Amino acid sequence: MKFRFHCLGLPHTKTNRDFSHCAYTQKVWKFCKMMKNRGHYVIHYGVEGSDPPCDENVAVVSDELWRSVYGSVEKQTSTFFGWDQSDPAYKQFCEAGSKEVTARKKEGDFLLPFFGHGAKPLCDRVDDIIVVEPGIGYPDGHFADYKVFESYAMMHSCWGANKVRRASPNWYDVVIPNYFDTDEFECCVEKEDYFLYIGRVYKGKGVSIALDVCQSLGLKLKVAGHLDQKFVDEYRDQWDACVDYCGPVLPKERNKLMGKALGTFAPTWYVEPFGGVQVEALLCGTPTITSDWGAFVENNPNGVTGYRCRTFRDFCLAAERLASGSIDYKTCRAFGERFSLQNIAPMYESYFRSVLDVEMGDGWYAL
Repeated sequence: MKFRFHCLGLPHTKTNRDFSHCAYTQKVWKFCKMMKNRGHYVIHYGVEGSDPPCDENVAVVSDELWRSVYGSVEKQTSTFFGWDQSDPAYKQFCEAGSKEVTARKKEGDFLLPFFGHGAKPLCDRVDDIIVVEPGIGYPDGHFADYKVFESYAMMHSCWGANKVRRASPNWYDVVIPNYFDTDEFECCVEKEDYFLYIGRVYKGKGVSIALDVCQSLGLKLKVAGHLDQKFVDEYRDQWDACVDYCGPVLPKERNKLMGKALGTFAPTWYVEPFGGVQVEALLCGTPTITSDWGAFVENNPNGVTGYRCRTFRDFCLAAERLASGSIDYKTCRAFGERFSLQNIAPMYESYFRSVLDVEMGDGWYAL
């Protein structure tokens, strides 16, 4: 069965590889590639300058308007980017996007708001189309009848304790993990003498734990990503003592940093919806040290691809074990390949088929 997808980009980014640091932007780009490669018809709506693999690439926000709101691409990619649903770019995205989708939609088409509630105003304007939130990693604002969560940890967190108290299943809430183009990652088994933290550099991502561990054990730590200057100022002494800061990095440099590291820290303090950095590290053949909750419970089997930790002692022991080569690097790569485009695409196809059973067939009882 072939499907037609209307994929909504993000008004505050461009759906291209310049915005590799934005997980939601890259989910749009990779989804377009994944489904077009499977022979489905893919229409992308976004900012001028977007270039996802697709059958139609519809610019609904001009580059001129986008730059007037957000500045240059360099500015938007070199810092924590901001966005505002009431700004001119979002308003134009909603107004023009809804008209373009309406002009192209056919019966049985899917409208996919990858940024969830950020695209809800557009979705609300389009009648007679099936709306699916295709990758929920955001904690609130869910609105579609059909929801795909990034992990069971995320789905159960959003369901809450009431689902334990009473029998009220949402049969069309499903879990399909994030997906990666494995051709972009090379497994490296020749390691150098450092550990890595990569991602947003602020306390919520647990970078302070990486600092504490590496300082305590006398280990080298490389840090890459966008800085929260308040965090750096708070941890100035440790930062200056043990961090080699690499700045924000694009995919090629990211992969080299990951591949050569003895291990990658991802000790997120909050319930991690997925943690793409952790899987990217595995695809580079590098084990990970994570907290023991959220999606890491699903994606970081303890002692196989790295270690999940709860105490400072746990984290120190994990780092010492990785420094001694306790985890097989090729096993990390093999586990990461579970999240390839080729492996995840059939999960989506099965789900979209079941949704069409509801909308156009015999529903839950379809055989």
